[in-house]
Amino acid sequence: MDLQDQLKNLFPDHIESTEPEEVQQEDHVLYVQKEPMICKFEKRKGKATTIIEGYEGSDEDFKILAKEIKTKLSVGGTFKDDSIIIQGDYRDKIMAILKEKGFKTKRVGG
Repeated sequence: MDLQDQLKNLFPDHIESTEPEEVQQEDHVLYVQKEPMICKFEKRKGKATTIIEGYEGSDEDFKILAKEIKTKLSVGGTFKDDSIIIQGDYRDKIMAILKEKGFKTKRVGG
């Protein structure tokens, strides 16, 4: 007895639909701002971190941007106090990613 037979025994009145379900995908557009985002380097507890600040859009958009950056660079990080904190010194790569998306960036620190 396979899974389909078990389901028919549980739900005898159910009629299977052959129509494919339509799924609408919406592209999420990030808010592009006028002022440049600040990309700076700091050492916290002896470890290198890259901090991105200055986003003027909503927090949800900034969280989505943080997740994209972390997955593209395959690094850890967090979103805290209106800034993205990335583990390691990735300023150049992050600035390239942000420029591809249409953001202006400003490099701060060493």
